[in-house]
Amino acid sequence: MKTQYSHAKREQYGRLLAALLCDQYFGARPTATLDGPAVLRFTPIRQVNLFVVQQLLHKWTAEMGQLRSPYFDFEDTDVRQALTQFMNVLSRRIKISRPAFEPLLAEAITDTLTGCLDPTETFARKLLGDAPGYTPEKLRESLRYLDANKPVFEEFLATLPADQEQERDYLLSRFRLHREASQEHMQPVALVVEQFNVLLPLTEAELYETAQPEEAATATATASPTQEPAAPAPAPVEAPPLAPAEPAPVAPLAIPTPTPARPEPVPTVEQPAAPPQPTPATSRITATKAVAETATVPLYEKLKAEQPVAPSLSETLRQERAATLADKAPKVESLREAISINQRFSFINELFNGENMEYHAAIQHMDTLPSAELAKRYVTEDLASKYQWVRKDEHVGKLLKLIERKFNG
Repeated sequence: MKTQYSHAKREQYGRLLAALLCDQYFGARPTATLDGPAVLRFTPIRQVNLFVVQQLLHKWTAEMGQLRSPYFDFEDTDVRQALTQFMNVLSRRIKISRPAFEPLLAEAITDTLTGCLDPTETFARKLLGDAPGYTPEKLRESLRYLDANKPVFEEFLATLPADQEQERDYLLSRFRLHREASQEHMQPVALVVEQFNVLLPLTEAELYETAQPEEAATATATASPTQEPAAPAPAPVEAPPLAPAEPAPVAPLAIPTPTPARPEPVPTVEQPAAPPQPTPATSRITATKAVAETATVPLYEKLKAEQPVAPSLSETLRQERAATLADKAPKVESLREAISINQRFSFINELFNGENMEYHAAIQHMDTLPSAELAKRYVTEDLASKYQWVRKDEHVGKLLKLIERKFNG
């Protein structure tokens, strides 16, 4: 049975990782901005950075497309040349702040995961897009933003007749066949997952859509005879529906540079002892067991469950910092600095209906207010009315304490 991956889980992981990386870069300097070179170096995964740049190009092209006037001829040759030169100059003057950058980064992370899990979708969205007229020459223009599996895409475009437009459905059908024939040349999913796991814990099993219990049973029955038989599994118990849970806090991680040697992935499920070089079949069996065990658990709950019982040094420091900020820390210059990542996710989900940008806008506005009284009034009157806070006293109280700490120490 073909593995089904969850797009929702890819999006969720993209938002969590984007928030974590932006906290590391913008946390101590919320007004900082990124230029073009900084965007291309922002993560150690080159494909993520390229997809951010591609999104910026699409937004810029859409803005330029709105330049129409009943008084001037924008189709004139000289005008178009001047606009092209203007675009080239402005493209070297990128200046992007966190509220605009974070959603682009989250989408780029999601698209990068999609590229290894479903290359056909990447071909449809990143190369074909929505513009009509698909010729090999036009499609090659988008190859500059692809890094993962780029040779496979190049080989496919080389098979198309030059200067001939093709229908979208025909190209998608041809690419599916080409992908199946080139499967051995595709970038392994495990390699891409390992790159992300260095930044924020992730396993392939956490991206599955649903569990495949029949497949897991078959894989176990056909396991290598050298493996020791597993203990009998307990009778299945129907789990009650999971209540909504807050996203688990993520310990701050240093952004690794692209050059250091890649660390070993953090194991997330207990696995039996394996030979020094496990076969693909053995790896598949292990992954299938992980699916069956974790399919009903949301991604953020799985990440939370994988935290070690004994806190690591970074976790201990994070907890101490959170306690200090919440209870006894000295006066800070901004609310953004005082709010820990755990509190931030809690405020976003409980007070701002999961809207990350609305949260950032509200905190930024409170940081500009001159007194604690005005900030508290903004919370208890304006925000409480806008978001209809009911039974949110605990979270509102924490926010008001942080405001008091900011203005009165």
